[in-house]
Amino acid sequence: MIKLKPLSVNRVWQGKRFKTKEYKEYETVLSLLLPKGWIPEGRLKISLEFGFSSKNSDIDNCVKPFCDVLQFKYGFNDNRIYEMNLKKEIVKKGEEYIRFLITSI
Repeated sequence: MIKLKPLSVNRVWQGKRFKTKEYKEYETVLSLLLPKGWIPEGRLKISLEFGFSSKNSDIDNCVKPFCDVLQFKYGFNDNRIYEMNLKKEIVKKGEEYIRFLITSI
């Protein structure tokens, strides 16, 4: 255990950040592709699997944008996520994907 307060991504950058055109398009497309559903009450666990076409892709870089779209689409606050499981797979270019499962704990 390291006795140090975790640093939030909100504290990493100085000044105002602006969404890129690519991120705005990602939000729109992802919101349309996400299935209809509901989110359980209480504390949540999310399992995420990302299929990347590059071995150089960092597994954690896409977590925050994806979770932000999830909370917008399904109307919940992602501060209810208490457990997260991440998996990275390497796939052929053009076969990239995101798989997820949200459960209560």
